[in-house]
Amino acid sequence: MTETVTGVPLVLYLAVSGALFLLGLLGVMIRRNPLLMLLAVELLLNSANVALIGFSRYWNVTDGHIFALVVMVVAAAEVVIGLGLVVAVYKQRLELDVDQLSSLRG
Repeated sequence: MTETVTGVPLVLYLAVSGALFLLGLLGVMIRRNPLLMLLAVELLLNSANVALIGFSRYWNVTDGHIFALVVMVVAAAEVVIGLGLVVAVYKQRLELDVDQLSSLRG
């Protein structure tokens, strides 16, 4: 069996992760601006990273760190695609409201 790492307790990692997740969820549910929604989704993904790193340090394995890197790659791809869509909509001088952007016409 592996030893646990001393230092920051796992509960603190999970508390920070939960707080970040709730803030991100609140941002996705309340905001209608696509840029702010992208930032809220980033908070959701970062909360998962904090939990993965916390469990990885608690069990003294590197699997959580590897999964966190994969989540960061997915988050970077999401930002590139999302910002590209937002810039394309903004160039057409359309209002940046998610409720009104139900379909994109070319």
